[in-house]
Amino acid sequence: MTDRFRVPGTLVKRLEEFGVPPAAVLRQAGLPSGLFDQGKALVTTEEFFALHCAVHAISKDPAIGLKLGSEERIERYSPTAIAALYSRSFRDALKRIARYKRLTCPEEIRILERGKECAVEFVWLLAEQPEPHNLIDMCFAWVLTIGRRGTGQRIHPLRVELNRPESHRRLYSDHFGCSVKFEARHNKLLFRAEDIDRPFVTHNAELLELVAPQLEAELRQQVSDTSLREQLKGILKKFLAGQRPRLEDVARELRISARTLQRRLLAERITFQSLMEEARREMAQHYLSRSSLELNETAYLLGYEDPNSFIRAFHKWEGTSPGEWRSAHSASAV
Repeated sequence: MTDRFRVPGTLVKRLEEFGVPPAAVLRQAGLPSGLFDQGKALVTTEEFFALHCAVHAISKDPAIGLKLGSEERIERYSPTAIAALYSRSFRDALKRIARYKRLTCPEEIRILERGKECAVEFVWLLAEQPEPHNLIDMCFAWVLTIGRRGTGQRIHPLRVELNRPESHRRLYSDHFGCSVKFEARHNKLLFRAEDIDRPFVTHNAELLELVAPQLEAELRQQVSDTSLREQLKGILKKFLAGQRPRLEDVARELRISARTLQRRLLAERITFQSLMEEARREMAQHYLSRSSLELNETAYLLGYEDPNSFIRAFHKWEGTSPGEWRSAHSASAV
């Protein structure tokens, strides 16, 4: 996975359409004045967040994120968005978006299904500060736009959950057409299961055959440039969200058989269990550094059945309890 965000070339046009001067945005963000003139503009996570904070500050428009995420002109769509539109269904589109997003930035799109609900979350893997509110708005609006355009129906999410104080409730309820929960633990866009199963009227198998192979080739190249250990840990971290991934799940993600994956692990003297523990340990440190997460929630996100199992495992890794580790590292960060 790349450690830089690729700034879309269409962003300048979109900003200008909404009366937001791109040059003023770059000045506000402290970014090079010629950034938008580059053929391939790349920024760090910190710079990407600064860019979107600047968009909000310069526009003074609480709806700017929703507007930027509601692009209807397909000629401005990224290859990932086009592949999503040509997919068979909304579910297929979401899976493709999550799979190919890693090609352009250090970000994950997590799709979590529970019963009759399907939650979509955006996670910035290298973020050291909270994501800008208008960036979340843009991402959620973009997913909804893909769903509505693909199905040809004005589907509405089940609800939107935002990890921020209440503000402009009517704006969000009108745009998404559903209830909005503020001060939630996480930013989530939730759909009904029957909605994500809807077929796409934009499905085009022939055009998808032109787009998807190139994206898959880029993904394979990216994977080949990463060690097997880091590849597998990255996949495990993506799957560690309330479940315990199996070797078969990881093999399926790599598009190889479970037997082939097992042979590769044996060849490098790596066990699947040791990788699972490494992934859990690294994600535990990440989650504990975010004080908004409680221990029972962290345990769930790491695939533990109960908090006590997590506490025992963490003590084995670090020689201390999760609470003491969090307090010590919080103090050292001040």
